[in-house]
Amino acid sequence: MSLRIKHVTVDCADPPKLAAWWAQALGGSVTADFGGFYALVEGGGLAMGFQKVPEARTDKNSVHVDLAASDRAVEIERLIRLGATEVAEHTVPGLAWTVLRDPEGNEFCVSGPAPDEPAAG
Repeated sequence: MSLRIKHVTVDCADPPKLAAWWAQALGGSVTADFGGFYALVEGGGLAMGFQKVPEARTDKNSVHVDLAASDRAVEIERLIRLGATEVAEHTVPGLAWTVLRDPEGNEFCVSGPAPDEPAAG
C-alpha cells in the first residue's frame, strides 16, 4: 500500500492566525501559507493543516489531536497562557488527560501519567 498520513487538516476561519498559534503551541513553525486559504504547521512530531471555511464550527469536532506531555500541568498552564481554554479533566487508572480548545474552539487533549492513587489503608 502506498498511502500514508501526510498531515491532519482543521477547518477554521483564519488559517494563518490559527497556524501561528499551533506552531507556538507545538514548538514548530508555519512551513507553508497558500494565500490565507491554507497554512501548514510542522512541529512536535506532527504536521497540521489549517483550511479556511466560510461557516463557523457549531458542533463538537469529529476528529481531535491528542498530545502527550511528561509534565502535563506545566504544558496545560503554558497552552492556556497562549490562548487555549480548558474544557474538562479526565482520569482512568494509569492515565490522565485534559481537554482544551484552541483559540477557534477546536478541541484537543493533553495526556500524561495519572496522579498517584492514594495508598489503601
